[in-house]
Amino acid sequence: MIDLELTEDHIALQNTVREFVKGEVEPYIKEWDEKQHFERSIFGKMGELGLLGVCIPEEYGGAGFDYISLGLVCEELEACDTFLRVVMSVHVGLNSLTLLTWGSEQQKQKYLAPQARGEKLATFGLTEPNAGSDVIGMRSTARRDGDDWILNGEKMWISLGNTADHFLFFCWTDEEKMKVRDHSGLSCFIVERSMEGFSSGTLHGKMGIRAGDTGYFSLQDVRVPAENMVGKEGEGFKIAMFSLENGRYTVASGATGVIRASRDASIAYANTREVQGRTIANFQLVKQKIAEMEADYEMCRLLWLKAGWLKNEGLSSTRAASLAKWQATVRSEKAASMAIEVHGANGYTNDYPVERYLRNCKAAVIYEGTRDIHTLMQADWALGLKKEPSARVSLPAYKVKGA
Repeated sequence: MIDLELTEDHIALQNTVREFVKGEVEPYIKEWDEKQHFERSIFGKMGELGLLGVCIPEEYGGAGFDYISLGLVCEELEACDTFLRVVMSVHVGLNSLTLLTWGSEQQKQKYLAPQARGEKLATFGLTEPNAGSDVIGMRSTARRDGDDWILNGEKMWISLGNTADHFLFFCWTDEEKMKVRDHSGLSCFIVERSMEGFSSGTLHGKMGIRAGDTGYFSLQDVRVPAENMVGKEGEGFKIAMFSLENGRYTVASGATGVIRASRDASIAYANTREVQGRTIANFQLVKQKIAEMEADYEMCRLLWLKAGWLKNEGLSSTRAASLAKWQATVRSEKAASMAIEVHGANGYTNDYPVERYLRNCKAAVIYEGTRDIHTLMQADWALGLKKEPSARVSLPAYKVKGA
């Protein structure tokens, strides 16, 4: 039986994050967004609260909470601003949970533990200038040289790309398989910023998430010890797909926060804005917009909670996470747009947060699988053209705080 009731620990965590963003981010986010300022110190504070290792076991430096807790943190953070949730997606969802599942004990002690404690920031390098949804279109390579691998390639549109300390780097270790697009030739490595031949930069001029660091990194003959390979040679594609499932879960829960924030801002504005001697809360078409936001929020929250419950039980959440990500991101875009309309001309200015919500949420419709990719995936599952795995390489179903 699916149990989606929040525990006392869940509620306490939720309240902690709300107080954190209220005091540490809300007073400054407008300025950071305007100036495209990335405030790295905020992540140190998140680390002190245990958020950067929220669902990592205590034995590896984490807080030991469950996957519902991860979703709750993402929803609360993105209800303030997307840049906060992004670090949870790449640092926890894409990197740390991947190391927890696929990493060796040595890798967990050396890389996962400091990440979970918030001492190091981590991210995920899959997308390239000419390879996004087409993962096997990447051109990055690695060749064996004694006890090391020599890595070359460039990754693009990487959150924390110019900030993170640790990177997961996906590349071809079998160039013959690259020629025939056989994904069994892909592998994954842990790369450190300090390694010789590593360089990175920040992308400017973004439509949204302006307070965040979105960048690129390049590897030119970077020598990486063989012990830094994650999993086995040729398992890179499998690892990437596992990682993306976790990333989609964090994006879904975060986008649900945008719907909630859009709804709350619209309710507050509708109850104070007067037209023709009465508040616009009395206008039927304003009510319709707010009612749709309410419905979308409740639906999307249930979708990501279901995916989190499946993860807690060690069951496959591939299909559930895809559906949650698809619907939450699309409906967050709709909610933010309607919120601007509720605000009228005021919504078109940055005097109110709703225009930032719309600029920010557009990216989530694209990354971690575009709306088109998820539409096709869901159709294929429904039509029986694609079989959802009954079991997956997953994190163990263990009972932790909040579970």
